Amino acid sequence: MDTLTHALSGALLARATASKDAPPRSLPRRVAAGFFAAAAPDLDFVLAFVSPVFYLEQHRGPTHSVLLLPLWALVLSWVLAKLLREPRGWRALYGVCALALGAHILGDLITSFGTIIFAPLSDARYAWGMTFIIDLWFSGIILAGLIACLIWRRSRVPALAAGVVLVAYVGFQALLKEQALDYAREYARSQGWSGVELAAHPRAVTPFNWTVFASDEAAHRFAHVNLRRTEPLPPAHDFVGRLNAAFQPLAHARWETRTRYGETEAEQRIARAAWRSDALGFMRWFADKPAFDGLTVGSTCAWFADLRFLNPGRDWLPFRYGACQERPGGPWRAFERTGDASRRPVD
Repeated sequence: MDTLTHALSGALLARATASKDAPPRSLPRRVAAGFFAAAAPDLDFVLAFVSPVFYLEQHRGPTHSVLLLPLWALVLSWVLAKLLREPRGWRALYGVCALALGAHILGDLITSFGTIIFAPLSDARYAWGMTFIIDLWFSGIILAGLIACLIWRRSRVPALAAGVVLVAYVGFQALLKEQALDYAREYARSQGWSGVELAAHPRAVTPFNWTVFASDEAAHRFAHVNLRRTEPLPPAHDFVGRLNAAFQPLAHARWETRTRYGETEAEQRIARAAWRSDALGFMRWFADKPAFDGLTVGSTCAWFADLRFLNPGRDWLPFRYGACQERPGGPWRAFERTGDASRRPVD
């Protein structure tokens, strides 16, 4: 979830859980604490300045851990009590900071990126994959609730109502995910694909846009579908229009295939060696839908991408990494692909 939506969700939760008996002057400080505490876990973006690999390994890690939540709540409540000049001290803000941190973790769990909620004891990433990382409907519900709170300042009912609507919306998205998986299951059966792993990932613009996958050890087959559309949209020239028009009605879905290691025997030999190398251990851990992204020669490089982040209508794909071998039989070294002909080392 984007950081602004996280922050707004913390403010909404702070207002919804405010005690009726609390002094009126304390409410702005409580809402502000919820806002800043809910945004705080994303401060781990600074890890990208250390290295992109370190960022992948630690993003949504310790700052998003339910095990470390009590500690972070203590730190944040102490800092925010100083900044907001809370006369009752950190204890007055500890509860709302803990709630806001919990809301942040839940907000990330419903996306597809993966959250290491049991750091530092486990590096397992959990993702429920029901909501796109930037969902304007999700954000809009929260914003509408906060605006209503400004109109009816003495009541927390608008905040509670917005919270109920938000939970219902995410539940609706969970039902849509099951519909997308049902479609993928039926299509795989009709094509005689056996032993495939099915998945569905939410996409931008509308909750009806999904990318469905049928994956096996050799390749990923996938389609970008809209669960409610009956006719394809005409081509669009604006960014949002391009994103939306790329998703086809189920009856018009176009399935594509991306291999895990390439098409030819020569490609597969190099790609398999690179993928299994120590240099790409981080990518094997991180990537949910790893796919072959080409070879470059000179110094031999095999590139890979995570199709989990493939969005039609967008010209770029994040998290493209590879391993390069400067000489036959030499060690593999990890690189990030910054363009089709450019790279940078990540170690």
